[in-house]
Amino acid sequence: MSGVRPKPIPIPDDLTRPFWEAAKERRLVVQRCGNCGYYNHPPRTVCDACLSQELRYEPVSGLGRIHTFTVMHQRDVPGFESETPFINIVVELEEQPWLLMVSNLPLSERERICSGVRVKVDFEDRGNGVMVPHFQIF
Repeated sequence: MSGVRPKPIPIPDDLTRPFWEAAKERRLVVQRCGNCGYYNHPPRTVCDACLSQELRYEPVSGLGRIHTFTVMHQRDVPGFESETPFINIVVELEEQPWLLMVSNLPLSERERICSGVRVKVDFEDRGNGVMVPHFQIF
């Protein structure tokens, strides 16, 4: 036994299913309030800004900037043991201040990374039709 575990596979529920269905098509969508226009991520049942329940998923550009990052050396993150160290990033999407998504980068990007660096979405194929959004420096 090699001890290498597969990367986690998302388990969509009623709230997140539209996000994962769009990702299968290599599209990034984010929940948005039909009342005030505020983007919510991760998905929730009420708008963070106005508490409306009129939420729907809308396409976003997939462009943003690195808000913050850290280099992960822990080898106990399931599915990422063989990739350590790697860089965990928090991306602020350009559609709205504080619209944040978490992703990771390989350590080979260490020299290029700093807060404010521009990134764009890409999708990682985890098999069986599962695509997970992640970001790349450009």
